[in-house]
Amino acid sequence: MTVEYQKETAKNWFEDLRGQICDAFESIENDYRGSYCDREPGKFERKSWFREDNPEKGGGTMAVMKGRVFEKVGVNVSTVYGEFSPEFAAQIPGADKDPRFWASGVSLVAHMHNPRVPAVHMNTRHIVTTRGWFGGGADLNTAYPNDSDTGDFHGALKAACDKHGSDYYEKYKKWCDEYFYVPHRNRARGEGGIFYDQLGENWDDDFAFTQDVGRAFHDIYPALVRRHMNEEWTDSEREELLYYRGLYAEFNLVYDRGTSFGLKTGGNVEAILMSLPPEAKWK
Repeated sequence: MTVEYQKETAKNWFEDLRGQICDAFESIENDYRGSYCDREPGKFERKSWFREDNPEKGGGTMAVMKGRVFEKVGVNVSTVYGEFSPEFAAQIPGADKDPRFWASGVSLVAHMHNPRVPAVHMNTRHIVTTRGWFGGGADLNTAYPNDSDTGDFHGALKAACDKHGSDYYEKYKKWCDEYFYVPHRNRARGEGGIFYDQLGENWDDDFAFTQDVGRAFHDIYPALVRRHMNEEWTDSEREELLYYRGLYAEFNLVYDRGTSFGLKTGGNVEAILMSLPPEAKWK
C-alpha cells in the first residue's frame, strides 16, 4: 500500500463522514418541534476555498448551518500540502528533516440555541511529513452538564476505543482532560471525551480506529441532541450559556493547537475560526 493510496483513502473517508453527519443534522432540523418550530429548518451551505498563498496546494469545503436547533454548526473538510516555515517545522514530528507536509481532515463544532442541548467538538485528521500519523477526538461542552448525557457520550467513545486497545479509553480520556483545560480560568472547558495524536504505528489499525471514532460520534451526538432539542429553556439559562461560550472561545483562541496549525499552514481563516460561537458574553 503506497503512501499516496493511504492519503487518498483517508481523504475520502473524511469527506464521506462529513456527508453522513450533515445528513443527520439536517434530519434533526426537519424533525424539530420546539419553540422555534415556526422557522424554516436549517440547511448546510457549502463554500469551497483554496490556499491563498498557493491555490495549487489544496483547500477545502466549509459546510455551515444556522437553523432552529443548531444556532451555528460547521462541518469542514480540508486537504492541504506544501512546506512548513522553518520555525513551525521544528515543532512538527518529521518536519525537521524535510519541511514538506500533507494534511487532511474533518473538523466539526456545534453551538446550540437550547442551553440544555450540549455543544460539541469533533475532529479527525491524517498528517504526513517524513512520518505519517492520525489524530483527533471528540468532547462534549455544555453550560448545564447532564450526567446521563455525559455518561452516554463517554460510553460510546469507550466502546470505540475498546475495540482497538484495552488502554485506549483511559489514556485518551486523560489526554483530553489535560488538553481541553483553560489554565487562566483554572477549569476544564467541558465534560471531556477523548483526544489522541501522533498515532502512527500501524496505518491500517490507526485508520480503523479513527474511522470508529467518527462512527461513534455520528451515532451518539445526534441522539443526545434529539433527547433535549424540544425542551423549553429560560432567559437565565440562555444567559449562562452565553457566558460559558466565552470560556469556549478563550480556549480556542489562546490554546488550541488546531487553530494555530491552520493559521500557520495557509488555511482559510473563516474556516479555522468557524469554531467560535455566534454569540458570547464575558462577566
